[in-house]
Amino acid sequence: MKLFRIPMRGSVLLWAILTQLLLSQNGVFAGNGTKACKLNVESASERKVLERLEPLAHKNLSVEVKEEKESYTYEFQLCGDAGGVQGAGVIQRKTSSEEKPTIIGSYTSTKAIGGSDWVMLIYHNGDKYDTHCGKEARKAIIMISCNKNTEGVLEVILEDRERQNDCFYLFELDSSAVCPPVQSQLSAGSIILIIGFCLVAVYLIGGFLYQRLIVGAKGMEQFPNYAFWVEVGNLSADGCDFVCRSKNREEAPAYRGVSADALDEEPEERDDHLLPM
Repeated sequence: MKLFRIPMRGSVLLWAILTQLLLSQNGVFAGNGTKACKLNVESASERKVLERLEPLAHKNLSVEVKEEKESYTYEFQLCGDAGGVQGAGVIQRKTSSEEKPTIIGSYTSTKAIGGSDWVMLIYHNGDKYDTHCGKEARKAIIMISCNKNTEGVLEVILEDRERQNDCFYLFELDSSAVCPPVQSQLSAGSIILIIGFCLVAVYLIGGFLYQRLIVGAKGMEQFPNYAFWVEVGNLSADGCDFVCRSKNREEAPAYRGVSADALDEEPEERDDHLLPM
């Protein structure tokens, strides 16, 4: 009996192909992100709205809802096979039963509407109602709102089927994917001040290390350009003293007991004592 051996490179390639096929069956490679969604009317604006939801692609989200007699599990996947059901964007399963899941909406028939911090995703062409809503196809509306604190929490809001047509399932999902980008609050002046402080810090630290390690300075001489800054300080003090002080700078005479006017006047010659009495 002969055994056929597959070359090592060929076996690795075969395993890679098999792995990719298995992953694609599980919905991991079911589409290329949001591009797998087919819009009812292809438009650049709706495609741009879908691109905002790219972080949610290939994530299977589920929620369980208990009613009076039954318990249902809803599964949602963005532009992918929800619960492994081909073409289904949202499905409904009976928790206590292994019946075939009901397709509520298909991502092959999508409509996307977006605002500044929300996106409304509509999946059409679900399974038809048996008796309600004129036996029309089911429709799922997923309202995705901005929430930076909670990611991927799916909630069932209501099923509106008490009408003749245009019935729908409404879901709500919180995600940071639809949050607007945070803009910088720094002004041009603040940025200049930050750059200035950084340069001053580099100058002080670098100068201190140079003076201490290279020059071998001690004490205050470790401060970079110490002699220059001391001179600048003295000149600044003199300038401030000259501008800000209003003190009279005229020097007083050395001897305050004798006035300057008395020194200028020559004393009169008095010869009255020479006259005969």
